Amino acid sequence: MSTGPARALTYPLLVTSGTLAIIAAWVPFADIDQLSALAVVALAVLAYTAYQLGLAFGVLPSGLVATGTVRGRRVRQQHRLVSRSWLEISSGDRVVWQPVFYDPALSALIPTDLELTGRSIDDGNTRFYPSGRVRTVEPPGKLIDNPSRPTDPPAYGIPRRLILDSQPAIGAPLVGLLWVYVMNGALGAFVATTTVAATTFTWLSAIRGSDPS
Repeated sequence: MSTGPARALTYPLLVTSGTLAIIAAWVPFADIDQLSALAVVALAVLAYTAYQLGLAFGVLPSGLVATGTVRGRRVRQQHRLVSRSWLEISSGDRVVWQPVFYDPALSALIPTDLELTGRSIDDGNTRFYPSGRVRTVEPPGKLIDNPSRPTDPPAYGIPRRLILDSQPAIGAPLVGLLWVYVMNGALGAFVATTTVAATTFTWLSAIRGSDPS
């Protein structure tokens, strides 16, 4: 079995580390109100990251109750600015959708048998890591099927993934303006708030299992 975490979880954890580093970089320049806000954001980042990792490693249940060998295929969801990978899993007459962290193997995955243990999902070669709770209804938005024949897994670099994940950060200046208006801050407060908000929006996309394909 391949070393799944090295590929599937490295990127979101790198973005998490970068987000915390940027938050920490503003601490020396912050007043008491700004320090409180930075602490709240940092705690939220840490807590949600821990929750997502708990789902990924099966420490927390994702809602996927089937075990044994089931039939599965990958679909890519495109909904507004959200792009995620899902495993469509069939067990008898029941079909569910499990979001998973992106792994290049997903782009080349054809309909196949999956092994479920209650704590892990794999196809014999790659372990797939849940990035959220299972759905019993089809995910919203456009669902794109994988090719029916095997293809070579693509490679997507960190810069491409960051560009795609930073799309929601377009709203960060509004957060900065709101902070300045409510707290009567200056230009420095606007820059700091906008930077932290943009980074946090990017992190949220990454830690929820964004799909760069």
